[in-house]
Amino acid sequence: MMIRRRLLQAGMGATSLFLPLPWVLVRAQSDGASNLIRAPKLALVIGNGGYKEAPALKNALNDARAMGEALRALKFSVSVAIDADRRRMQTTIRNFIQTVAASQGVAMFYFAGHGLQLAWRNYLLPVDAAIDKPEDLRTQGVDVDGLVKGLKKAANPMNLIILDACRENPFAKDFRSRAKGLSQMDAPPSTLLAYATSPGNVASDGEGTNGLYTEHLLREMQVPEAKVEDVFKRVRLGLRLKSGGAQIPGESTSLEEDFWFMPPERLRSLTEEEKEREFRDELAQWEKIRADKAPGPFERYLRRYPGGRFSELAQLQLDRALARQGEKKITIASAEGNPFSKGTVSANTAYRIGDSYVYRVTDLRTGAEMPQRNATVERITDDEVIFGNGLVTDLLGNSLRVSDGPRYSPRQQFPTEYAMGRHWHSRFTSSTRAGDDEGVTDIDARIVAREKITVPAGTFDAFRIEYIGATVFKTRTTQVRVKRWVAPDQVRRGIAVEETITDGKRVVLAERQELLSFRRS
Repeated sequence: MMIRRRLLQAGMGATSLFLPLPWVLVRAQSDGASNLIRAPKLALVIGNGGYKEAPALKNALNDARAMGEALRALKFSVSVAIDADRRRMQTTIRNFIQTVAASQGVAMFYFAGHGLQLAWRNYLLPVDAAIDKPEDLRTQGVDVDGLVKGLKKAANPMNLIILDACRENPFAKDFRSRAKGLSQMDAPPSTLLAYATSPGNVASDGEGTNGLYTEHLLREMQVPEAKVEDVFKRVRLGLRLKSGGAQIPGESTSLEEDFWFMPPERLRSLTEEEKEREFRDELAQWEKIRADKAPGPFERYLRRYPGGRFSELAQLQLDRALARQGEKKITIASAEGNPFSKGTVSANTAYRIGDSYVYRVTDLRTGAEMPQRNATVERITDDEVIFGNGLVTDLLGNSLRVSDGPRYSPRQQFPTEYAMGRHWHSRFTSSTRAGDDEGVTDIDARIVAREKITVPAGTFDAFRIEYIGATVFKTRTTQVRVKRWVAPDQVRRGIAVEETITDGKRVVLAERQELLSFRRS
């Protein structure tokens, strides 16, 4: 169904858990993105505010009407249902799914109103819902999983599901002590799921004409040439700052193609000169602000480059700056036992002097064991971790210098937050070990699974990240594919990594590293 937008060009690299991953990935705009622009665009908008058995939501109807108008202006074919009872909601959703399946268009579903969770399932509440006990949700609410499965079965190229439905539980007191807001769900293929706030938290109905979340979403949707995932990143940033960390929207995405609410007039691939110029400009911006202590520079960078080559690094710095200012950031509810999600885990940056890691290294071509690789933390600065073997990383674990000489410009192999479907890009420069050349590297990284992995150090519940890319030096080029297992809630550094580097048809490196032992101070 999907066309992977990955075209490799030449590169050179040598990497491990202690070495960098230098490569270049040339991301040509695929036919898939062009087809999405030309595809029919359909939207179903439901706004429920006049609840019979619960307090009215004053902004839900305004939100739905404003969203409908905005989507029509963006050339969506829109159906709007206001104050729908359960029967109407079910019929409207069923008809929408059938229309999407027939048209094979881009589908967007938006709901503003009350929503609750029960046993990890999310329910949207019709205006005639009368909930006396949790079990009533099954017969009085509309199960979001049914919508998700219906759109998946429609087999259309892309779905956007937006739920501004995380307000405080308005029903019986014995029910209010249960889980708040909505439960985390991992997006199925070709889908983006967006929530007004993080799983297990509640959202504000807003003091103005629109709810706080939809107010920001309406504004960002109408930014010309903003990719859809960048739209939601800007919404998250704006809402977090506006609410002082009390409301941070959540998303789960498995999108493979780019999509724009307001697409560029013409799609084209950048020349190598244009890519290099863009990279140098962004790198200069990052170098200018990277040591700053105030949140403002990082906020401005993330607004300008929401999916930028240093956006994960900027997010970490913004988190630290806001924490210093006293922000009480909400936490994502645990997803342990949730059959619909693998959960979300924040990066662990709390390194301590004396932390040590030992890795077993195996040549995948011969099965021979190579010398072990050991690293012990000897010193920690405000933004670097210095190991006894000469390795220097940033707080996310990205190598900046390795023991045998190479140095690297800022890069992001690791995210600030681990969740299924997360993907990011990085471009950076690297020197050779001899110091006689400099390469430019691009990576495309995606979290593709959360799975149990057993290594000599034990069994871990790890996220698997897959990378593809290449690095171009003056005289040589290689391509790189890497699988990396990371369990940030258990070990600060990686659990295992498999890497293959090819130079044309020749395999330059093929090895697996596994955590042999570790000690956390």
